[in-house]
Amino acid sequence: MTDKTDKTEKNAPKPAIFSQDPHRVREPRENNLEMAIGHEVRTYRKALGITVTDLAVATGISVGMLSKIENGNISPSLTTLQALTRALGVPLTAFFRRFEEPHNATFVKAGEGVNIERRGTRAGHQYSLLGHIANNTSGVTVEPYLITLTTESDVFPTFQHEGMEFLYMLEGEVVYRHGDQLYTMQPGDSLFFDADSPHGPQELVRLPARYLAIISYPQRRNQTV
Repeated sequence: MTDKTDKTEKNAPKPAIFSQDPHRVREPRENNLEMAIGHEVRTYRKALGITVTDLAVATGISVGMLSKIENGNISPSLTTLQALTRALGVPLTAFFRRFEEPHNATFVKAGEGVNIERRGTRAGHQYSLLGHIANNTSGVTVEPYLITLTTESDVFPTFQHEGMEFLYMLEGEVVYRHGDQLYTMQPGDSLFFDADSPHGPQELVRLPARYLAIISYPQRRNQTV
């Protein structure tokens, strides 16, 4: 006799596996550049299981100099760092991992977002940009918008662009189109999709309607701001 419980458990969908933990806490970073470099040199050396003497032989750098570097007492030259990268088998940037670099943040008070002219603005669609960080360490540009629809309109703009987009409905009711699919969105509903497919409001069911639209796409290097 087949155990229905076992069969159900086998067919149950597996939980998604994400590549990072958003709640992970990083180790404290060093504010002093020399201390940061020294910490990384010592960490990578110990990970290889070699002594300062072994590293001195491999790099041609004296034991005394290596001790000063690991203790953050001296600023190593680029030539010295290159010798260490070859001996430890790590990229040059690995030595600066713990050095504290400034990171930007954007704070926008309620009602103070920047209104943006986009296709659909004349049809009673208001786009308020809630923040923007042009150069960041993630390699991704993110544009968070608060979109407000206040006017009945027969004009429904269709958007299509690179990246991903996330919508979160705050107020009202809108039928939203993505590709050939329609989604009735009410407060609390969300929609996450590939923005390279045609998308946009299809029907304004209950106004006013407000929703968050967060667009993300790869940063364009060497672009003119």
